[in-house]
Amino acid sequence: MNRKFLLALAAASLAGCSTLGSEGFGSAYYSLIRVKPTAVGDRSLMVIPPREWNKQRPRIFDDIRDVEDWTLNGPYLDGITFVSGLANGKYLIRQSRYEDRQVPKFRAEMTAPEIVSMLESLYRVRGGAVDFRTLSLMPRPFLGQNGFQLDYEHLDGDELWRKGRVVGAVVQGKLYMIMFDAARSHYYANALPDFEAIVASARLR
Repeated sequence: MNRKFLLALAAASLAGCSTLGSEGFGSAYYSLIRVKPTAVGDRSLMVIPPREWNKQRPRIFDDIRDVEDWTLNGPYLDGITFVSGLANGKYLIRQSRYEDRQVPKFRAEMTAPEIVSMLESLYRVRGGAVDFRTLSLMPRPFLGQNGFQLDYEHLDGDELWRKGRVVGAVVQGKLYMIMFDAARSHYYANALPDFEAIVASARLR
């Protein structure tokens, strides 16, 4: 009951903010993303959302310049993460080399299964996933390259199952990904068409 209350509160708070009709929400945590070409992450990737989304402060990824997070209904319910040109030898998150559990660094020669393994480590180490399941991994063109699509689901410490899709590719030795993650019940299906429209619109500047 406490978990359901917190999720409902997060959604209601964000929905209430979005009715202000201003450029932002009156909160430093969110800013409004309009339906227009938008540069994300390190500004090298352009996308067009099919409806208004909300840019939020980073949660899992800390403040990595190459990464940007959006949400519709609050970060516990749904979110899209853009990874825009992560360079060879760099990490998706900031971490101390002395930590026992490490998320591997990205390497330009990584195969799609190796990138999936890196993402699974991210969700387990930083995201708190107690169970992570790869549902499918298949080739998919992205940004003019031979990319990949990963579908997965995970159970976190809050006992909520979430489902996700990642579309990505390595372009000139750098990693570009658009990642969608949402509560498996209702929220995933609700925002998946937005995710697909955003992926289809993605272009390099």
